[in-house]
Amino acid sequence: MSILKFLGYDPDRTATEHESTETVRKIVAALDRLEPDRARHIAIFAYILSRVARADLVISEAETRAMEAIVMQAGGLAPEQAILVVQMAKTQAILFGGTENYLVTREFNRLATRDEKLALLRCLFAVSASDDSISVKEDNEIRRIADELRLTHADFIAARSEFRDRLSVLRKPPEGGR
Repeated sequence: MSILKFLGYDPDRTATEHESTETVRKIVAALDRLEPDRARHIAIFAYILSRVARADLVISEAETRAMEAIVMQAGGLAPEQAILVVQMAKTQAILFGGTENYLVTREFNRLATRDEKLALLRCLFAVSASDDSISVKEDNEIRRIADELRLTHADFIAARSEFRDRLSVLRKPPEGGR
């Protein structure tokens, strides 16, 4: 292997790779043009969604798609931007989740209004329900987040009740099984 290839320069690289790189650069540039407080809010929001998706140590394809749709709608982002933000949030949650979870959620608590916190709570349940079942681990993680956001138990129960049919703990076991 040549030193140039080792450093990332490959003159044999195809045009589509170059176009792909340019597309990513354009998306990053568009995110850079967002007002800093708004960009920070979107990044924190996406990270907390990833926190719940990763509660059971697996972020499913359905959860990823749900996060992308939610971030796109809530953040007013283009689909490509939402995909990038979600991918970055997932990576950060995987790499630094144990140490960053509380700090990031505390920052959202500091910055967000009560209505934004309640909206996030519903989004957390929507992400965890996207694969048709909210595991006990996901439910417990959402409860921890609600506590960190200083939301009441009644707030948590109200949001949770919208998704009660997806709570694995409330589902009947399959016939013939225990």
